[in-house]
Amino acid sequence: MAIGGKSRVAKRSSSVSYASTVTTVVFVTLCVLGVWMLTSNSVSSPQTTTTTRTITDTNSDIAFSGSNEEQPSKINEDQKDKAVFEDNPGQLPDEAVKPDDDKVSESDDLDKVKEGAAVEETRHGLQGKESAEEQEKQKMSETQISEESVLTQNQQSKQNGLKEVEDNKQMSNEEPIKVHQEETINNQDPSEDQDQIRVVEKKQINEKPKERRGKKKKKHAESIERPLETTMIGKSKKDDVAEMEDEPRVNKPKIQDQLEEDEPKGTKQLNQDQLEEDESKGTKQLNQDQLEQDEPKGNKLQNHDQQESQVQGIDNATFNDETKDKPEILNATQTDTFQSLLKTKTNQETAEKDTQIEAQQQHESTSEETLGSTIPKESNESKNAWKSQKAQSENEKERRRDESSGKEGLYGYTWHLCNVTAGPDYIPCLDNEEALKKLRSTRHFEHRERHCPEEGPTCLVPLPKGYKRPISWPKSREKIWYNNVPHTKLAEFKGHQNWVKVSGDFLTFPGGGTQFIHGALHYIDFLQQSVPNLKWGKRTRVILDVGCGVASFGGYLFDRDVLTMSFAPKDEHEAQVQFALERGIPAISAVMGSQRLPFPCRVFDVVHCARCRVPWHAENGMLLLELNRVLRPGGYFIWSATPVYQKLPEDVEIWNAMSSLTKAMCWDLLTIKRDKLNSVSAAVYRKPITNECYDKRPDHNPPMCKENDDANAVWHVPLRACMHRVPINPAERGTRWPAHWPNRLQKAPYWLNRTQMGIYGKPAPQDFVKDHEHWTRVVSKLYMSGLGISWSNVRNVMDMRAVYGGFAAALKDIKVWVMNVVNLDSPDTLPIIYERGLFGMYHDWCESFSTYPRSYDLLHADHLFSKLEKRCKLQPVLAEVDRIVRPGGKLIVRDESDAIGEVENLLKSLHWEVHLTFSKDQEGILSAQKGDWRPTAYQASI
Repeated sequence: MAIGGKSRVAKRSSSVSYASTVTTVVFVTLCVLGVWMLTSNSVSSPQTTTTTRTITDTNSDIAFSGSNEEQPSKINEDQKDKAVFEDNPGQLPDEAVKPDDDKVSESDDLDKVKEGAAVEETRHGLQGKESAEEQEKQKMSETQISEESVLTQNQQSKQNGLKEVEDNKQMSNEEPIKVHQEETINNQDPSEDQDQIRVVEKKQINEKPKERRGKKKKKHAESIERPLETTMIGKSKKDDVAEMEDEPRVNKPKIQDQLEEDEPKGTKQLNQDQLEEDESKGTKQLNQDQLEQDEPKGNKLQNHDQQESQVQGIDNATFNDETKDKPEILNATQTDTFQSLLKTKTNQETAEKDTQIEAQQQHESTSEETLGSTIPKESNESKNAWKSQKAQSENEKERRRDESSGKEGLYGYTWHLCNVTAGPDYIPCLDNEEALKKLRSTRHFEHRERHCPEEGPTCLVPLPKGYKRPISWPKSREKIWYNNVPHTKLAEFKGHQNWVKVSGDFLTFPGGGTQFIHGALHYIDFLQQSVPNLKWGKRTRVILDVGCGVASFGGYLFDRDVLTMSFAPKDEHEAQVQFALERGIPAISAVMGSQRLPFPCRVFDVVHCARCRVPWHAENGMLLLELNRVLRPGGYFIWSATPVYQKLPEDVEIWNAMSSLTKAMCWDLLTIKRDKLNSVSAAVYRKPITNECYDKRPDHNPPMCKENDDANAVWHVPLRACMHRVPINPAERGTRWPAHWPNRLQKAPYWLNRTQMGIYGKPAPQDFVKDHEHWTRVVSKLYMSGLGISWSNVRNVMDMRAVYGGFAAALKDIKVWVMNVVNLDSPDTLPIIYERGLFGMYHDWCESFSTYPRSYDLLHADHLFSKLEKRCKLQPVLAEVDRIVRPGGKLIVRDESDAIGEVENLLKSLHWEVHLTFSKDQEGILSAQKGDWRPTAYQASI
């Protein structure tokens, strides 16, 4: 065909010369490209996978939303997230490999630009045909996208070893074929160029899926040999690595390192650099073909990357935030996130497996601490180093409990109200009418002591009519709701002494007492002036108040940073201990009777008695000798009673008897001071710190206790009229006074022996420190904000299984007090708790606790129930928990998963609201709140 009137021969000659020149240039270019590709150890043409991802990311689906709207601002955030969490697409679901025509428009525009440039650069002799070729290439590109997506989806799971060998051979021979095709195109007649190019492009379209299959098979074989750690991270990482290996790499080891350390970011940077280098060397056409081929998968991978990145983000927000330092657990917000995550994962099963495995691997150590699984386990060897209260108590009554023959489903258990005379004030071990009828004598107040039923009650105590949620501290110290403790007898008999008064809907407490009518604070200051060395809140931290009444003395000692264990019997002074507990003041129901008090020896800094009506001088001073047992060497006994200052014959007789007894006990009478405001006097005695006085007594009466008499054995141990010697070994407890408060709280007691194994298997001092650090973290990181507890409404707290008192110590800075309970069969660590400036008592949770119903705002049970169910059934124990806790009160349980499940089942049957249960690695945590529900039917009479 002639153009511009020139002959065909002339054009042919000019065309041949021009074609020869172009062929030479192209040949030299391809040779250089071939050498470069060989040196980069690559057998495939350059890709622009990351560029494709960057383009299509603006239209990718956002995880959990399903939106197709463009979100350009999400691109950088998702890429950063992937750099942090190393999220990868994983094994793509079927729908993910389908092309989305609505999402490739922007990529198609870029395809058109690059296609025109590539065609113009490859075929300078073709003019006026660029538009037609671009349209044709656009159609072929769309066909290629559809065909490659379908082939990739169908052939991904059908690979085998034979095809892999053939495809690898085909890949090796691909470059020479392409060079030959390019030369043929440039040497052809221009009129035949377009047809020939189309043939070559169709061959490439058919060959590209095979090439991709071969490379995927090769990468699949390599991925099998990857370490287990890489496999656990997820299948998604293998796909990204396969794409990176398709690209030419200047430094393979370096790229591999970047892949492992910062895969998404490194891949993007390398691909962008490679794209620019490819364009500068005239390889735009090859890159354009690869771009068209990778585009559908790029969309899929980017969408899946975004999904998994967000799933991973939620997983890490749920576990990492909570377990960052000691995550002994989930706060309220994180619990909601965790629950929403579970719902999301129901619709994202594939993402769940990958992200859960990765989150578990990344946070394995901290997540265990969240559940308390890393709480130091009690060492079996430590049991030989520590005595238990059970072992120490020589005459303990034998208790047998039938273990449950099977796990009953108790969720639908039918509860009944207790059909007892005590009604809303029922204390099972003090109101056991059947046992009281069998008593042979009440001379030593046996009828005020504990007599527990053989089987723990499984009934529930009713609420008083008109019961209201208690008034918060410190207002509760001055007044409480009358309907909560509807008793007026004490107000009638003691109102003139400012104990308690009835005032409308309230019972008010002016702060007075029999010996301090004008208020407890004045009386407390009076005692400090009488004995300057008392040093309230420093040297004197833990005291025992005998016959406490409504416990105003202990209630106002909180203002002096002193902790008071108040006790009184359940007697004709109606509900005096119940008044104290309702006011937010620690107290228990107990009596100086025939058995030892439930406290260790030598633990109280001061013992106080203000008109406590105890006959100290009777029975050879047996009751006063019990006080001598629990009082520290060098501690004070403060006696404020009428025999001290009145001259009535009875008072004089008691005073003379007390004077003889205290002298025989080697107690020094330090002072007798007169309180003019209250018109009373107080005598202050001091216990000796050596045995010198004991040895010099002319008459050894009261006698010294035998060497084998264990002063710490108290559980059902009868009182004896004898004295224990003061310890003289410098390493023994009682030879030194504890450090001043609050230093004594964090300091391991000097008498903890380093050669003695602690509860958790470390040397005892280290065990103590570890326990303190552990509970400080748990309380601050989890309990304070993670369980939905309003601590301003919490006052009375009980640790049902205290070890070193770490939980109570961690609550020091908030306005609560904690009753630390050391179980009967646990290592006897209660002396350590007292040494720290805290208090507590021994107890067996297979029996009821000596307190009134509705006494505590919060109960804490750390690995209690799993140990208890070996000795007794949990049903009576949970009935006791329900009795003790106030409506609206809380229970926190940390235990083995099986025990957590059984406790949860019982609590639900009691209509408690279970706020949180979470288990991991056979350890769990539960938080629940008691409601106002009570059954309507009463238990049948026996």
